[in-house]
Amino acid sequence: MIIPKPVRLDTSPGRFVLDQHTALTADPAFSEVAAWLRAELGPVVGGGLLPGTGSGTITLSVREMPPEAYRLSTGAGGVLIEAGDPAGAFYGAQTLRQLLPPEAFRRAAAGQPLPLPAVHIEDRPRFAWRGCLLDVARHFLTKADLLRFIDLMVVHKLNVLHLHLTDDQGWRLQIRRYPRLTEVGAWRRESQVGWNGAMDGRPHGGYYTQDDIREIVAYATRRHVTVVPEIDLPGHTQAAIAAYPELGNLDVPLEVATTWGVGENVLNTEEHTITFFQNVLDEVLELFPSPYICVGGDECRKDQWRASPAAQRRIGELGLRDEEELQSWMIGRFADHLSSCGRQLVGWDEILEGGAPEGTVIASWRDDHGAVAAAKAGHAVVTCPNTSTYLDYRQAPGEDEPVPFGTVLTLEDVYSFEPVPAALAGDQAAQHVIGSQCCLWTELIDSPRHLDYMAFPRLAAFAETVWSSSDRDLADFGRRLDCHLPRLAALGVEFRPDGGPLPWQQRPGVPGRPEEADTWRAKVADWTRNLREGW
Repeated sequence: MIIPKPVRLDTSPGRFVLDQHTALTADPAFSEVAAWLRAELGPVVGGGLLPGTGSGTITLSVREMPPEAYRLSTGAGGVLIEAGDPAGAFYGAQTLRQLLPPEAFRRAAAGQPLPLPAVHIEDRPRFAWRGCLLDVARHFLTKADLLRFIDLMVVHKLNVLHLHLTDDQGWRLQIRRYPRLTEVGAWRRESQVGWNGAMDGRPHGGYYTQDDIREIVAYATRRHVTVVPEIDLPGHTQAAIAAYPELGNLDVPLEVATTWGVGENVLNTEEHTITFFQNVLDEVLELFPSPYICVGGDECRKDQWRASPAAQRRIGELGLRDEEELQSWMIGRFADHLSSCGRQLVGWDEILEGGAPEGTVIASWRDDHGAVAAAKAGHAVVTCPNTSTYLDYRQAPGEDEPVPFGTVLTLEDVYSFEPVPAALAGDQAAQHVIGSQCCLWTELIDSPRHLDYMAFPRLAAFAETVWSSSDRDLADFGRRLDCHLPRLAALGVEFRPDGGPLPWQQRPGVPGRPEEADTWRAKVADWTRNLREGW
C-alpha cells in the first residue's frame, strides 16, 4: 500500500521479519543511503543493522538503471534494493519503510520485530521536478521546522523545495553585504488576521543565518532534495525597500508590510538597484548549489513606474514599448548574471508578458495559459496552477475550516490534477514540462501545526500526480491512503481528518475503510479541535 504508487508491484507468499539481528550491506556508492536507513530503522528494531551478508540481510546494490529508478525485492531470504544512482537507492529505501507497519515511522527505540511482505517492485518517477513551494516570508518557520518538513517531503518522494525567502512582509535570508535586510526587513510590527481581518498587534519576524542555510541545504542534499531559493523582485519587495529606501520609487520611508495582498511598492530600475540585487544573488549562489534560482517576477504592479520620471526615462533610453518590457529587461539582466555563473533563472509566468529571456524556467500558476505558451516557446515549465496545487486554499466549504480562504480545493481535486496541460496533449512541446510543484503560501498559516493541517493529506495526493503514471485511480488511492495516514500519525503529523465519507467510499462496490482506521481518526479529531480553538 505504497504512496506514491509504484510502476509495478507483484506480491508472493511468505514474508521477511526485520529485527535486531538483521544486517545491512551496501555498495560504496550507496553508503550514505545505508547510513540513513540504519538511523531510521535501527532504533525501531532495537539493533544497529550492522554490516553483514547472507540470509536476513538488506542489500543495496548498484545496477544500470535510469536516474532515480529502483527495484526492490523482499522475501524470506532478505531484501534487495537495486538502483543506478544514490537517489534511486534512497527512494527504494523509502518504499521499504512504507512496506513495514506504521511503527517503523516512530523513531523511539522499540526493539520489536517488523514483518515485511514478500514483493517485487519496479519503480521510477514520471517527472524530474517534483516540488513543494514553502513560503517562509509571510510567516517564518524555524530551521528545525524546515528540516522536519524536508523529511515529510521525502517520505512522498518529492525532490524540490522551492523556498520563498523574501516578500513585502519579511526578508528571511542573511546577506553579509547588506545587513539591514535582516536587521530591518526580517521584522514587522504586527500581522493581519485572516485575509481581511483586523491586526493582531503582535510583532513577527525571524531569519536564517548563512550557517543555518548551509545546514538546511546539506540536510536536504543528503535526502536528494534540491533547495531552490526565491528572491522575489521587482515586486513583492517592500521589506527590502524598508531596509534600503534608495531601492524604491518614493521619497517617503516605508515599513515592512503588515497586511496581505499585492502591494504597490516595487523596486526602481536604476543601475544601483540592479547592482544591489546582483550582489545579493552572488551571496545566494554561495549558499545554494541548486542549478535553479528563482527571482519571482510575479504580481509586479507598474503604477509607480508609470509615475516615475526615472523609469520613463529608462524606457526611452532602452527603446522599450512599455512597463511590461521594462520588467522583462530587468529580469533579463538577472538572467544574464545567473547564466554567467552557470545557473538558470526561474520566474513566475508573468515574466512572459514582456518576453521571457531565453533559457528561463517558467513556473506557471495562473491556470494553464502560461504553461502552454512557455512550452511552445521552448521554455522549461513547472506547472503549479492555483486551481489545483495551492494547498493553502481551504479543503472544504463552510465555517469548519480554521481560516476559510480561497476556492475549495479538496483531496479529490488535487488527486485529479494533471501536470501536463490538456492543450499540450500529443504536442512535442509537452516534453518541456519538467514537472510540477504544490504551493503552501503562508499569509494565513502561522504555525507548523497549521502547516501540517493544510498540507496533509493533500500533499500525498499531489505526490502521486508527479511520481506515478497519468493513469490514476482515486478509489485505489483512497485504500492506500487509509494505510498511509497512520504512518503520518506515527510521524506526528497533525493532518486534516476527514469529517465524513471520503469520495472513493461513496462509489458502489468500493470497500470501506478498515476498522482500525477509526482509532487514529478519533485521536486526530482531538488535535483538530485544539487547532481550531487556537486559531
